[in-house]
Amino acid sequence: MKPIVETRTETRLDTAPISISRVLVFANGIKPQAVELADRISETLTAENISVFRMSLGQNIAEEISLDTIDMVVSLGGDGTVLTCARAIAGYDIPILAVNLGQFGFITEIRQDEWYDAFHAFLAGKVGVSQRLMIQVRLFRDEVCIATCTGLNEMVVAATGISKIVNLTASTSRGRLGSYRADGLLVATPTGSTAYSAAAGGPILHPDLDAMILNPICPFTLSNRTLVMPGHEVVRIQVDHSQRTDVVMTVDGQEVHALKADDIIEVCRSHHRAGIIESDRRSFYEVLRSKLHWSGGR
Repeated sequence: MKPIVETRTETRLDTAPISISRVLVFANGIKPQAVELADRISETLTAENISVFRMSLGQNIAEEISLDTIDMVVSLGGDGTVLTCARAIAGYDIPILAVNLGQFGFITEIRQDEWYDAFHAFLAGKVGVSQRLMIQVRLFRDEVCIATCTGLNEMVVAATGISKIVNLTASTSRGRLGSYRADGLLVATPTGSTAYSAAAGGPILHPDLDAMILNPICPFTLSNRTLVMPGHEVVRIQVDHSQRTDVVMTVDGQEVHALKADDIIEVCRSHHRAGIIESDRRSFYEVLRSKLHWSGGR
């Protein structure tokens, strides 16, 4: 296995104007407002001499367009649309302007009526790009890697049925962590800390942190607790050899692989980052307060 180079996640704030000439609009075509907004964006940017390419959720971006030529991706939908987009363009260092078509998302902080201002704030160098940690997931069977995935939110190992316990063993590059009897086990990124991991009782991390979360899902043993570890760590999860219940691995809730007894899943920090253009109207903490309905008072 190649050595993992330790890096630090940070927000890049450009102070000089940025030149954008080719934009990919990636829309969730299931939502009618996404198509309408894609039309408006295409018309507006074309009038500003910017070439616009359009694709819909379900199309393979890498097969349809040369990503080397794209300067920015505008994602129209919700957080799930951003997850698909981030995995598809991983490795190309293309910033994503994530526009939410419903309520504020945890990743999509920009409302549809704010896209134009957010776009030009980025061009003017007034907002930064949050460089989000992504994970690389490799599935080994009989010591052979049979699948490789990249994720922005999390990797989950769980039973296919309801109320079925799986038996898993987890370890890191520094040693064995222990055995888990639980509904499942997940490894989440800081971005994914507000998704499935939060529902499973995990901590919320700022998305710019360089860390990963190992979180058991409804563990049979109450002493099994969530563990936050440095981003350079490598986590290995093995399905117990006596496992009888059907088990699956999912990445970002969108890629699914059936598992067998003795399969090993290895999760580490990806060499690629997801660059999410920040909003100049609200911070991550404001989004948290709004989405989680935090309130104060006397």
